[in-house]
Amino acid sequence: MQPVTARVRWYRILYVQVLIAVAVGVWLGHFYPDTGKQLKPLGDAFIKLVKMVIAPIIFCTVVHGIASMSDMKRLGRVGAKTILYFEVVSTLALIIGLVVVNVLRPGDGFNIDPKALDTRSLETGKDLATRAQSLSTVDFLLNIIPNSFFDAFAKGDLLQVLLVSVLTAFALNALGERGRPILHTIDVIAQLFFGIMSRIVQFAPLGALGAMAFTVGSFGIGSLTRLGSLMLAFYFTAGVFVVVVLGLIARMAGFSIFRFLGYIKEELLLVLGTSSSETALPGMIQKMKRLGCAPGTVGLVIPTGYSFNLDGTNIYMTMGAVFLAQATNTPLDLKAQISLLIVAMLSSKGASGVTGAGFVALAATLAVVPSIPIESLALLVGIDRFMSEGRAITNLIGNGVATVVISRWEKEVSAETVRERIALGPSDETTA
Repeated sequence: MQPVTARVRWYRILYVQVLIAVAVGVWLGHFYPDTGKQLKPLGDAFIKLVKMVIAPIIFCTVVHGIASMSDMKRLGRVGAKTILYFEVVSTLALIIGLVVVNVLRPGDGFNIDPKALDTRSLETGKDLATRAQSLSTVDFLLNIIPNSFFDAFAKGDLLQVLLVSVLTAFALNALGERGRPILHTIDVIAQLFFGIMSRIVQFAPLGALGAMAFTVGSFGIGSLTRLGSLMLAFYFTAGVFVVVVLGLIARMAGFSIFRFLGYIKEELLLVLGTSSSETALPGMIQKMKRLGCAPGTVGLVIPTGYSFNLDGTNIYMTMGAVFLAQATNTPLDLKAQISLLIVAMLSSKGASGVTGAGFVALAATLAVVPSIPIESLALLVGIDRFMSEGRAITNLIGNGVATVVISRWEKEVSAETVRERIALGPSDETTA
């Protein structure tokens, strides 16, 4: 008989600790803003620790997953299905954001004069616009290629790491039996880095406390009330997208979106506390494997999705752009909004891998649609950190659902297995 596992006390559960830390961070930042600002290094240190191991984890996961595939045609098929899925769902997110912001019209009545905005915020908006305009399609494609093999790891650019990983996997696959020892070594190294990550994650409550205290202490709860209409509209839209759109997709794949959210609750709270979806990437890779998704599919879909399947960012971009038009009384007819949609589809990809990608992508969109005053971007500077949680959480859920859906399309795992393993929870499963 299996020994009965002792029940873990509630205060020792990671996601409970993170939730408490977020609440304490909000309290500190609101009532003791100076103290809250001084806690910024806690959040920064945790995110840096996580980013330190993300590149090698992605490399090992992608290389081992793809090189283990005996059928390269299957890899091409999985890649094609992944890109198709990303494009359809991302475009749907853009359209939903555009529809909701036109129906709710959160920017009406602001009557903002862009020239009268705070000087510091105005300079921030202009700086982002300048950065965004420099992101041409050619530059973006060239930036995917690192200066050297190890430069991708030094920079931590996910797309560069993904390119190096795929090329290495193909080379290993071509070696056949001679490459097996290397493949085994890479698998062991992956376990090593996942072990390091499990230690780092224990400090997640401190990281969440520091990040949240700094955010509230710097921008204040008041910034939420001043632009609360946009925030409520955005979070409402993101919620509808997750429950309705991703919920229907999940149902067609044979599992419940609500049970899936419970399965990844630790990662969701980690993102909530740090405003960075990258902090949850290693955990998502492990949990998708535990659901029964093939390592090759997980290694391809999750890292690629972090650059090309940004559902939350897409919703934010169309809503943010139209909100600024409404707030500055800038008329946008149907033709202008369709142009905005097309530009947003391209700029959301072009800003991938850039720090503050959601905000930079929005700046890139405004730079190409001159009818909306670029200076109005300063309006959103104060609340962007509060909205980044919603963007990152929606992106994370979207990539998780995409991984399971692609695995189901490939018949790697049955709906019954997915449901059973979601019900078991991550702590009770055997790693796939």
